[in-house]
Amino acid sequence: MLLQKLCEYADRIDLPPRMYQKTRVKWLIDLDSSGGNPRFVQLTGEDETKRSQRGKEMIAPHVGRTVAISAKLLADNGEYVLGLPREGSDPKRVAKCHRQFVHTVSECSSYTDDKSVQAVEKFLTKWSPQNPGTLPEGFDPADVITFRVDGTLPIDIPGIRKFWASYTSRSAETAPVMQCIVCGRRKAVADRMQVKVKGIPDGQTSGTALVSANKSAFESYGLHASLIAPTCPECGERFAKAANSLMADESTHVRVGPLVFIFWTRDPVAFSPVEFLERPDPDQVRALFDSVWKGGAPSEADDTGFYATALSASGGRVVVREWLESTVGTVRINLAKWFLRQRLVDSYGDSHRPIGVYPLAASLYHDARRDMTPNVPAALIRSALLARALPSWLLQKAVLRNRTEQGVSYPRMVLCKMLLNPGHELREEEDAMTSLDFDNSEPAYVCGRLLAELERIQQLAVNPKATIIDRYFGAASAAPGSVFGALLRGAQSHLAKLRKEKPGAHIAIQHSIEEILGKLPGSFPSTLSLSDQAVFSLGYYHQRAADRQAAKRGSARDAGNESEDE
Repeated sequence: MLLQKLCEYADRIDLPPRMYQKTRVKWLIDLDSSGGNPRFVQLTGEDETKRSQRGKEMIAPHVGRTVAISAKLLADNGEYVLGLPREGSDPKRVAKCHRQFVHTVSECSSYTDDKSVQAVEKFLTKWSPQNPGTLPEGFDPADVITFRVDGTLPIDIPGIRKFWASYTSRSAETAPVMQCIVCGRRKAVADRMQVKVKGIPDGQTSGTALVSANKSAFESYGLHASLIAPTCPECGERFAKAANSLMADESTHVRVGPLVFIFWTRDPVAFSPVEFLERPDPDQVRALFDSVWKGGAPSEADDTGFYATALSASGGRVVVREWLESTVGTVRINLAKWFLRQRLVDSYGDSHRPIGVYPLAASLYHDARRDMTPNVPAALIRSALLARALPSWLLQKAVLRNRTEQGVSYPRMVLCKMLLNPGHELREEEDAMTSLDFDNSEPAYVCGRLLAELERIQQLAVNPKATIIDRYFGAASAAPGSVFGALLRGAQSHLAKLRKEKPGAHIAIQHSIEEILGKLPGSFPSTLSLSDQAVFSLGYYHQRAADRQAAKRGSARDAGNESEDE
C-alpha cells in the first residue's frame, strides 16, 4: 500500500526524466563543436549554504552504484570523467572507471548521432589522465563534472535523455520476470533499486534503499536483495523519486531525531500538519480549535485521503516504522484533540503554549541528539495524527527522567499529563489537569504539592544554591514515607526564621502547608506506583507554578501601590 500510494503521488508531480535525478554539479567543461578549446567553469548554488559550495543543482543522468564500476552518462565525478584519482583511490580502478565512462559516451554518440556528444567524445579521445595539464584552482576529483558544447548542455537534450532511459534498461533483459508488487504486472524486476531515498537521518549520504535485503536473515524463498519484494524498475524509480520529492519539500516532512515522517494527500490540498507538529503557533492552534469545535461548513478537502509514513535508516536500508492512512478532516480533528490534551499552565502559572513533537521527545533524554530512539517520535506523531493512545512505556521514561534529573520540565509535564489523562473524546470545555487542583486529594498529588511548598520555605528562608529538590525529589516521588518526616522536621527552623523576618510570607505558607496536610488520609504512602509518581510530579509542578504566579501578582501589586504613592 505504501509503495502504491507513493507511485500515485508520483503521477501528479513533476519528476525528473527516467534515470535522471537532481545532482550537485561543481564543474562545467566548455567545448567548441570540434571538442577543442576546453575551459573549466566552476559552478555554485544560489544560496550560501555548505551544500551550495558543492555546486549547482541540475537534473543529470543517474545510475545506482555500489562497489561495482558503473559510469553515469556525461556527468560524473572526476575519477570517471577525467580518470584523475582522488587521494587514497586505487589508480588501476580509476582507470577502469574512466574507460567505462568513455565507452558510455561513445555508445551514446553512435546511437544518437548527436553533434554535442560527438564533441565530448572527441575531447575524451584527446584527453590523457597522465598529462592533464593545468587544472583549475580548487579542483577536486570527487566533484561532479559535466560538459557544455557551444552553450548547450548535452544532458538536457531530449534525445540524450531517451538514450539513457533505454541504455539503463538493458539489464532488464537478463532480469527475472515476476509480478511487480506495485503495478501488479508480470515483467522484469530489479535486482537492486536504482534510485535511493536521500536525507533519512543516519542514512548513507548516497541514499538508502526503500526495498532491500542486505543480509541472509532478511531473505526468504531463495530471493535476495530487492527481489524479496519484486518491483519493476519503473515503479521502483517512481516511488523513490516521490519519496525524495517529499523529503525535499519543507511542507511535507518532519525530522525528529533519528526519524523522518513524510506526508502527502491523494489530491492537492492546502492543509499540512508540518507546522503543527514542528513549530505550532498559538494563533494557528486557536484557529484549529475554532474550526473543529465552533462548527462551520465542512471543507471539500476534509474527505481527501491523507497518508504518512515514518522512515529511519539501518545501514543502507530504509526501516519503515509507521504507515498511517486517514483523511484530511480526521487528521485536523485529531490534531485539535492533541493540542487540547497538551494544555497545561507554564512554569509561572500562565496560559498554555503548544509544543512540537521534538521538545516532547527530547524531554525524555539527557542527550536527545545522541540517545533518542525512533520509536519515541513515531509514537508521538501516530498519537497526534490518529488520536491513538500513547504507549505506557513513555510514562516510564518520563518518570525515570524526573528522578534522574531530580526535577521536572514543562515539556515532560505536558507529556505526563497527556499520558495520565488521554482524553481522546474530550471537547474543548472538558479538559482537566491543566493547573493546580485544590480539590484533588490523591495522596501522590498531595505529596507533590507538599514537596513544592517545603522547597519554597527553604528558598524564602535561606535561598540556597541547591535546594531539597536536588537531593530528595527522586526519593520523595518513589517512597514518600521514607523522607517526608525528615523534610518536615528540617523545615521547622526555616519556618521560625520566616516568622521573625517575613511574617506575612510565614502566615501564607503555614496556611498552605496545613491545607495540604489536611488532605492526607493518614501517614505518607510508603511507595508510589509508576503512574502515581507521574501524578506526584504534576502535583509538584502545579503547586510551584501557582506559587510563582502568586508571587508575580504580588510584585505587580506592590509596584502599583508604589506608583500611586508617588
